[in-house]
Amino acid sequence: MEHHITQISRDDLEDLRDAFNKIDVDNSGYVSDFELRELFKEARLFLPGYKVREIIETFIAGDTNKDEKISFEEFVSIYQELKSKEYGETFRKTITRRDGIRSFGGMSGNSSEGTQHSYSDEEKVAFVNWINKALVKDPECQHLLPMNPNDESLFTSVRDGILLCKMINLSQPDTIDERVINTKKLTTFKMTENLVLALNSASAIGCTVVSMDAHDMMAGKPHLVLGLLWQIIKVGLFADIELSRNEGLISLLLDGETLDHLMSLSPEELLLRWVNYHLQNAGTKTIRNFSEDIKDSRAYFYLLDQIAQYEETAYKSSVRIDMSGLNEENLERRAELMLRQAARLDCRQFVSPHDVTSGNSKLNLAFVANLFNMHPAVEKTDLNGMETAHIEGETREEKTYRNWMNSLGVSPHVNHLYCDLCDGLVILQLLEKVRVPVNWKRVNNPPYPFLGGNMKKLENCNYAVDLGRDIARFSLVGIGGENLNEGSSMHTLALLWQLMRRYTVLVLSKLGDGEKVADQIILNWVNTTLSQKNKETQISSFKDQTISTSLPVIDLIDVIAPGSVKWDMVKKTERGFLKEDDKISNAKYAVSLARKIGARVYALPDDLVEVNPKMVLTLFACLMGHGLKKAQP
Repeated sequence: MEHHITQISRDDLEDLRDAFNKIDVDNSGYVSDFELRELFKEARLFLPGYKVREIIETFIAGDTNKDEKISFEEFVSIYQELKSKEYGETFRKTITRRDGIRSFGGMSGNSSEGTQHSYSDEEKVAFVNWINKALVKDPECQHLLPMNPNDESLFTSVRDGILLCKMINLSQPDTIDERVINTKKLTTFKMTENLVLALNSASAIGCTVVSMDAHDMMAGKPHLVLGLLWQIIKVGLFADIELSRNEGLISLLLDGETLDHLMSLSPEELLLRWVNYHLQNAGTKTIRNFSEDIKDSRAYFYLLDQIAQYEETAYKSSVRIDMSGLNEENLERRAELMLRQAARLDCRQFVSPHDVTSGNSKLNLAFVANLFNMHPAVEKTDLNGMETAHIEGETREEKTYRNWMNSLGVSPHVNHLYCDLCDGLVILQLLEKVRVPVNWKRVNNPPYPFLGGNMKKLENCNYAVDLGRDIARFSLVGIGGENLNEGSSMHTLALLWQLMRRYTVLVLSKLGDGEKVADQIILNWVNTTLSQKNKETQISSFKDQTISTSLPVIDLIDVIAPGSVKWDMVKKTERGFLKEDDKISNAKYAVSLARKIGARVYALPDDLVEVNPKMVLTLFACLMGHGLKKAQP
């Protein structure tokens, strides 16, 4: 489509010439492509880095002599194009930017709260580019992709819930049974169902969603959309950054350090150590963070070079890293040259040159995590002759508890169940969330002193056990604060189960104080509800093997949310028998369906197939809570 090209006055042309000459310091008549952003600034065009990069890529594609140099005439042509009608709206938006932060809300009609939130333009651009690449081949996202990083399309694209569901499955495969996602004839009701499914599933993989609901996503509230997407993306980026998934990380052990300590490090700490491992091999200075210490791109150049050298030896790769960019004195240009080298490893993701030079720690962390996932460049080694045949990952039960805790927003974030709970702080927060009053004046907070620090942690653990036993009436026979402090798995899991059970059934207590709801009450409700609608399935206990078919769960969902079950998706028993694959299929469908109708279920499909009575109880309790809520006038 043709559009009007803005004519430039003689005065404007002279201003452009002055701007060009300031950048063209050697009077060659040309500026380099990576000087274009500075040139735009001189010409009072304040474009974000990603827009400049788009212009450069378009220019290079049409550059007949391929010298990647821009003449004054070419610059004027680009300037005219940008000032034309097609870019008018972009310009108005761009000029209002304040250091990459966009503001919205205030007292305008857009903000029902009358408050103002800010969001990072850089994050929006990074996430859009990541999602565009990740979901490019997904047929059910074609109506949304590719999104334009230069407008607000990210915030409208989450409206139907499909993109969020797909991103959750990308980060944690098989979390959502995609048969449950509404993809056709999307009414507001069906879109809301997708969003409820996405939020409950995000919660199940450990994202904190307590401050948001389907209406927030439907409205595309930018700070909430970006906050949720960052959590979802981070789950995927960090999934393999632990020893049981990548035993090459053993190479990062320091002299005199135990394997247990290495396993207790957070993904962020492991990434920092991984970078420094390569920097030490390169014989250069190490870094302490992903903000201040990476601004000059030096660490990244050496990291990329070490990866390329490793892969040349291990896989006969032919990628060589051009280190000449280290000689570039302008840090933004240097960052651009570094990112061009990252692109050769297919890892130019999450950061622009400005994100590097400004030290955006969140996006730089994502850049490094993606680099590690694509090119770990470490191989498994034995420890001083000791064979580390296989390092055990967390069990399904441990993972469920960890995700549950993180979804409630405990601080600090729990990466490793036992060592992250050994100071009692997370347990105390959980007790408060299940309505057990905590006197925080009695609690010792970090940083703990080097000497006597463990005693402070032990005092917290003792206090947590006392509250659990005396106020919550938990069964804690043989469990003391020292068991939590030492990271005893058996004792910690026993306490966590009782905390999770109380949290799950709290909604069922008419008294509202968490009074224990007996298992029998939940069991009776399940069977009564099923029989009232003439369902044939009944369960004798939460260990009943019928549950392995998931049919009692699906029948129950059909009763409390009529019309939600697509029966052609459900595998039926033949003479009371169901094949293992059919059991798994039904279980995936049942769990996603429960989340879709609004039950915040943490149980996993395997819990149903294997009839894990603890998790089965929580699932039925969640459905009971949802059913009772719907039944209220």
